[in-house]
Amino acid sequence: MIERAIQLATRGRLAPPPNPSVGCVIVSAGGTVLGEGYTQRAGGPHAEIMALRDATARGNAVAGATAYVTLEPCAHQGRTGPCCDSLVAARVRKVVASMADPNPLVSGQGFARLRAAGIEVEVGPGATESRELNIGFCSRMIRKSPWVRMKIAASLDGKTALENGTSQWITSEPARTDGHAWRARSCAVLTGIGTVLEDNPRLDVRLAETPRQPHLVVVDSRLETPLDAHLFVAGRRLYIYAAVQNDKRKAALEARGATVIYLPGQTPQATGKVDLAAMLHDLARLEINELHVEAGQKLNGSLIREGLVDEFVVYLAPKLIGQGPGMAQFGPLTELADAVPLEFKSTERLGPDLRIVARVSGRDQF
Repeated sequence: MIERAIQLATRGRLAPPPNPSVGCVIVSAGGTVLGEGYTQRAGGPHAEIMALRDATARGNAVAGATAYVTLEPCAHQGRTGPCCDSLVAARVRKVVASMADPNPLVSGQGFARLRAAGIEVEVGPGATESRELNIGFCSRMIRKSPWVRMKIAASLDGKTALENGTSQWITSEPARTDGHAWRARSCAVLTGIGTVLEDNPRLDVRLAETPRQPHLVVVDSRLETPLDAHLFVAGRRLYIYAAVQNDKRKAALEARGATVIYLPGQTPQATGKVDLAAMLHDLARLEINELHVEAGQKLNGSLIREGLVDEFVVYLAPKLIGQGPGMAQFGPLTELADAVPLEFKSTERLGPDLRIVARVSGRDQF
């Protein structure tokens, strides 16, 4: 039944951020499914509550049943009440959970309260799948930094645009639609001021269904974001990180709805630039689980050079461009041993294009 709980968590994964994606199935002693559910939007019911409500709606009593859940039931009062207390009140007999909650406010306390109430607890089934589904949440709780995923669309020879800057469209419509699905699962989309000035993008989700739009983050050292930029779309938070103080521009941007945060670099080499590592920690404070990067080769290169990227989603089109900007500008390296080591997680054809998901070796070991 834990497999069904993981399916439910996966089905509902777009809504919960910044909360984790969780699924729950309640099963009778005879193996009958009594109720099931998954976590709703932040502030809404968690998976356990949805499963209990579903059981009630079906006319099923859950006393003596087993609850299969993909994450430890919460034990603290956050946006909602403690789920472990609801399971105790429902008099379930056993809870099977995939993994402990990495949130220090929970972290074993939910299991302890269940056991104290006489409920048997088993931990472990489906742990790998549950953790992968919530890699961003785990990263924020444990590393105090979002999971950083960089999306790149390029030609087979690694060019992201023509020499004159033209980039629409290197990849096909299926690849672009898939890219929007990756945007949808993120908490925020990050870009740089170069992309804002050159392309004036919206960076919202339009080609995939989503219950919410991700926030926007712009690295804009000198606060050059135009006040009429397409980034100012109602209903989304826009965070602009700057390095050079300009309170007049700050006030003008904030009047348009942005939040401006000064985070200048602290070394001579970083003078006039945003401290990118500090920015990631600040985004974790702002409850960003997964950060989806869609930027140009300069910001891409800076993030890679500083070791801040965890994963790449690369779309390769079956065409050669020759001269033009590449995927990322960093280096030059003097030895091949200094190259960023990657592990291919998946490859898939999308129309005529190829999507490669590659993870920096060891980045998920936290």
